[in-house]
Amino acid sequence: MNYPSEYDIKSMLSNLNIDYEIEGDIGKKIKNISSIKNAKPDDLSFCYYEGDKAVDLIAKSKAGVILCKKSLRGLVHPRQGVQLIFLDKPRYVFVNLANKISVKQKLVGISPSAVISKTARIGDRCYIGEYTVIGDNCEIGSDTIIYDKVTLVKDCSVGDRCVIHSGVTLGDDGFAFERDENNLYRFPHFGQVLIGNDVEICANSHIAKGSLSDTVISDGTKIDALVHISHNVFVGKNCEITAGAVIGGSAEIGNSTWIGLNSTVKDQIKIGNNVIVASGASVIHDVSDHDIVAGVPAKSIKNKINEVSDKLFLMAGQNSDKKE
Repeated sequence: MNYPSEYDIKSMLSNLNIDYEIEGDIGKKIKNISSIKNAKPDDLSFCYYEGDKAVDLIAKSKAGVILCKKSLRGLVHPRQGVQLIFLDKPRYVFVNLANKISVKQKLVGISPSAVISKTARIGDRCYIGEYTVIGDNCEIGSDTIIYDKVTLVKDCSVGDRCVIHSGVTLGDDGFAFERDENNLYRFPHFGQVLIGNDVEICANSHIAKGSLSDTVISDGTKIDALVHISHNVFVGKNCEITAGAVIGGSAEIGNSTWIGLNSTVKDQIKIGNNVIVASGASVIHDVSDHDIVAGVPAKSIKNKINEVSDKLFLMAGQNSDKKE
C-alpha cells in the first residue's frame, strides 16, 4: 500500500469534522511528526500549554504546522512558512493525526518457533511472535498482535485488535494459600483471564488467572510495562494502568480510571469510575467515582489541588469540570 509523502493537515481536520481556525501559510504540508522542541520545518507538532509558556515554545519551534489552543489566538503569530492551527484539545487531535500519518504495515502470521496448543483457537489476521506460547483452552480474537516470548499459560481469552508486547505472562495461578500450624496449601484456581477488545498490555507485565471467579480486563484498557494484576481482579473499560502498579486480588476498578506509576491497590478494594490514583499511592480504602487520591495511605486530594496541578492531572485523560 502506498501512503502519501506529504499531508495537508487542514484537509485531515475537515475529514475528522474538527472545528479549527488557521493562521499563516495556508498551503503548508508536512511529512513527519515531532515534539515541539525537536521539530523541523516539514513536521507537525502541538502545544497544549497556555499563556507565556505556550507563546515561548511556539516562537522557538521550527515546526511547519503547530496545533495549539484557541485561547492563544491573537497572542501568538506564525513566522513565514509556518501554519498555526487553533483548536480545542490540541494533544488529542495530534494523537488522531499522528496515528493516521505513522501507519505501519500490519504484522500477520505465526512464527515457526511459537508453540500453540491443539486446544487453542487463533482468530483471523493475527500475529504470533517468536517463542510465544499459547496454552490449553486459550482463544485469540481477530486482528490481534502478540509479540515475542509471550506466555498464555492456559484458560485465557484475548479479544479483537489487542496488542500484547514481549515478555507478558497471562493465565498462571495467582498467589493464594491457606495455612495451618505447619504448612501452606495452595488455593485452587479454576477461573480464567478474560481480555476484552482493543486492550494493550506492555512488556513484562503479569496477569494471574482467577481462582473461583475470572480475572477481567475490559475493552479499551491499556496496561503499561511491569504491571502485576492479581487473581479475580476486575478492570473496567478504557483504564490506564501505568508502569510498576500492583493490583491486589479481587480488587475492582471502574471505567476510565488512571492508576499512577508504582502505585498499589490493596486486595478487595473498589475504585470507582474516572478516578486518578497518583504515582506511588497506596490505596487501602475504597475510592468513589471522580475522586483523586494520593499518598501512603492514599487520601482524597481532589479539593486541594491548584490550577497548575489540575492541568497535570488532566494529562491522565480525565475530563475537567472547569471551563477554560
